[in-house]
Amino acid sequence: MKFVITAGPTREPIDPVRFLSNRSSGKMGYAIAAAAIEANHEVVLISGPVNLAPPATARLVSVITSDEMYDAVQAAVRDCDLLVMCAAVSDYKPARVAEQKIEKRGEKFSLELIPARDILQSLPRSRNFFVIGFAAETNDMEEHARAKLATKNCDMMVANDVSDPNIGMESEENAVTIFSRGGESEKISRASKKMIARQLVKIFCANAKKVLTKKF
Repeated sequence: MKFVITAGPTREPIDPVRFLSNRSSGKMGYAIAAAAIEANHEVVLISGPVNLAPPATARLVSVITSDEMYDAVQAAVRDCDLLVMCAAVSDYKPARVAEQKIEKRGEKFSLELIPARDILQSLPRSRNFFVIGFAAETNDMEEHARAKLATKNCDMMVANDVSDPNIGMESEENAVTIFSRGGESEKISRASKKMIARQLVKIFCANAKKVLTKKF
């Protein structure tokens, strides 16, 4: 199977030296890419700025902004079987980017933000590839994940609780729950991201084959 996997954060520029971003390290997405390659699948890895070396045989597409990731995903899904949207793509970006550094002043400063393009919602409803979204939540994880599964045009949603500092963002470990369109859910208990990635790849492939029976 051919995987397209997104990983890491995006950066939304404010001026030439500042940007909005998040704490995503890219470790989960890179672990999924490595696990997919280990299982003899082809991988296109679309990565935001991280301090990680990609798996040797992955085709790396480096991006910085949410718009760049949007364009890279739209191009890559023209020829894939599974899209794994593990990246922490910015929800908002500055309405305007200053051409020069904004100098500090002794007064309040307001930054106008506008919604970034939603990559998952932009995907066609009728498609020949399987889509997995990721939901990093700090509260009401199941409620939020199921809502995103319904509204963001996914086949599966993988959720994790990032309020626990020992798992999730920037950690070597994770614990996730996978939600499917049919209402089913499956938990993977706390383990290294490498171990979780191997389980996720198996689950993704098994469910994709059920949906994409015409391709296999």
